[in-house]
Amino acid sequence: MKQGHEVVVVDNFFTGRKHNIEQWIGHKNFELINHDVVEPILVEVDQIYHLACPASPPHYMYNPIKTIKTSTIGTLNMLGLAKRVRARLLLASTSEVYGDPQVHPQPESYWGNVNPIGPRACYDEGKRVAETMCYAYAKQDDVQVRVARIFNTFGPRMHMNDGRVVSNFVLQALQGEPMTIYGSGAQTRSFQYVSDLV
Repeated sequence: MKQGHEVVVVDNFFTGRKHNIEQWIGHKNFELINHDVVEPILVEVDQIYHLACPASPPHYMYNPIKTIKTSTIGTLNMLGLAKRVRARLLLASTSEVYGDPQVHPQPESYWGNVNPIGPRACYDEGKRVAETMCYAYAKQDDVQVRVARIFNTFGPRMHMNDGRVVSNFVLQALQGEPMTIYGSGAQTRSFQYVSDLV
């Protein structure tokens, strides 16, 4: 926006908070639409950053059907919009598409080790379908798509009860509690600060 781009944010605030974007309210290049991507939307844009979907386990497990609908119907609606207005779409996907991987680190050629009915399936499988739809729209309708498989990202304005490793460690440290390590402690994770992702 500081470079003159106009930005339209579409959010239903299922997990997001208006506080996170309040510094942009009133900016001449900013528009906020309170809307759920599960419902179609008609806007004129040239780029779509499809970030919709709860990403933390407590949030996506709270309403698994809503999570699946956001990843599938929401993605279908965003791809339909991209096709209509000839916009490029970036899908925020996830490392969860690999399920419980047996290969570390995961190369792009790795297809994963998934459980389609497990506790994380609403998120994992929804994102796998979203990726498939993106590439189908690219192949069939020449929609420009990009897929970013985002791994453990952290930064300011995260929910303290996010339920992921970094926020759990920070919360436990602030409360003077021992940090919880699940499993044997031998597992590895990659983390990235949000500005490194952007």
